Amino acid sequence: MKSTSILVNLKRNWSWFLFLLPAVLIYTVFMAGPLVNSIRLSLYTGSGFTPEKFVGLQNYIDLFTKEYWSFRFFNALKNTFIFFGIHMLIQNTLGLFFAVLLSRGGKVMNFFRTIIFAPATLSVLIVGFLWTLILNPHWGAINQILKAINLGAWAKPWLGDAETALIVISLTSAWQWVGMPTVMFLAGLLGISDDLIEAARVDGASAWTIFWKIKFPLLMPVVGIVSILTFVDNFNAFDVIFAMASQRGDPAYSTDVLATFFYRTGIAGEHPVGIPDFGMGAAVATMIFTILMVGVLTWLYLSRRNVRKS
Repeated sequence: MKSTSILVNLKRNWSWFLFLLPAVLIYTVFMAGPLVNSIRLSLYTGSGFTPEKFVGLQNYIDLFTKEYWSFRFFNALKNTFIFFGIHMLIQNTLGLFFAVLLSRGGKVMNFFRTIIFAPATLSVLIVGFLWTLILNPHWGAINQILKAINLGAWAKPWLGDAETALIVISLTSAWQWVGMPTVMFLAGLLGISDDLIEAARVDGASAWTIFWKIKFPLLMPVVGIVSILTFVDNFNAFDVIFAMASQRGDPAYSTDVLATFFYRTGIAGEHPVGIPDFGMGAAVATMIFTILMVGVLTWLYLSRRNVRKS
């Protein structure tokens, strides 16, 4: 009887693993496996998609020290941080603002919820091509409106100017995805107890004080999640850049981000000799993964520390 009960207990203790096994297998085959293989390939060099010559860390050394690679890499890294910063400043700030307005409820607000979220349901390529037409320097709507209101001096080739191209693309992306943080912030605001708000109003707190002293502190976990999701998404951004500026990061690499730099290096072939260098491309991909991992782990550490303090 003892041996039978022990076997039953073991089956119960390990039964949960059977439910996790399909997910573990899928994750291993489609996520962990390719990641490990990419790190392995970054230690090799050679033309085409099957580098065979083992070079150890030489690809990483070249990426940080050789003028050609280091200039392209750090330029793409800088542009990616700018892309991320604009999303944090514009997209997430507007998302919080819209969420505060929409939290008031009402049929009209339900209509605006749909309007704000609608662009996020569209294909990124479609949005990119549409905004490319709107920003056309000759007959695009933006320049035509500026000319119609006697601001023709402000009209310019928005996507053809190295000083404005990345900013315009970032704003286009922020416009499309502003509905995502709006929904998340709105859910957080609706989850705040009405009793807290009513108590603050009874004590004479203004709407501004209620927001900064009660609502915003309670929204900090949501702010953290939105920030880390924005960070991960922006450091993998490729499609909107591809749609509006091509994978070359035109003009003059001013819109080149880490994802487009990786694509040209390992797939399209912007190697100095004009062919793909999959080993170097894998090194770039590994660096992107490292940056993302450091960012996510930092957020997890800070969030857990704040939980312990509270």
